[in-house]
Amino acid sequence: MFTGIVEELGEVTALEIIGDAARLSVRGPVATSDAALGASIAVNGCCLTVADLAEGVFTADLMAETLAKTSLGGIEVGSRVNLERSVPVTGRLGGHIVQGHVDGTGTIRQRVPGERWEVVEIAVPVAMLPYLAAKGSVAVDGVSLTIVEVSDADASFTVSLIPETLARTTLGLKQVGTVVNIELDVIAKYVERLLNSRSPSEVEALPLGSRSSSEVETRARS
Repeated sequence: MFTGIVEELGEVTALEIIGDAARLSVRGPVATSDAALGASIAVNGCCLTVADLAEGVFTADLMAETLAKTSLGGIEVGSRVNLERSVPVTGRLGGHIVQGHVDGTGTIRQRVPGERWEVVEIAVPVAMLPYLAAKGSVAVDGVSLTIVEVSDADASFTVSLIPETLARTTLGLKQVGTVVNIELDVIAKYVERLLNSRSPSEVEALPLGSRSSSEVETRARS
């Protein structure tokens, strides 16, 4: 498990394509300082397993699913990446619960600089919208962020980036049109799954406020 608090900016040192898979090597002195084979390190929000380790560089295997569903499929040697080690049980939950299981990608649509922050709009697949809420949590390239607004009409959401985030993560470098990894709030996903799995009689017994939007709509049509 991770918290979405990036520990350092790493650098991709090698990328070897092996059929429908790949091997990725990343330099990260902090992330590898106490790493061992089999350890978990999040790279731009993707939980990867250390398969090789030498002199501050770790190597991980990327399967077809990772290449297809995350931005790592288009990464290049020399790219800067956000790195975070898995959080110890005694560690602080500085951001929010992040699993490193990317749900898909979004695209930076707009950046609006402010005096002390920058507002970034990210376009996402429509299927992600029910899991996004104003003041809720989302991980973008592994960075824990608070959502400012969600636009169902434009299929997008906005976040405000403080100077610390701009300086210490890749989000300060990403340009309009760049693809970023999105991990939705795991609690929201489980709540939706549980509510949608209930039978009509179980839904009827629920307080109205605890029903999912799809259940309320179904009940209204019946």
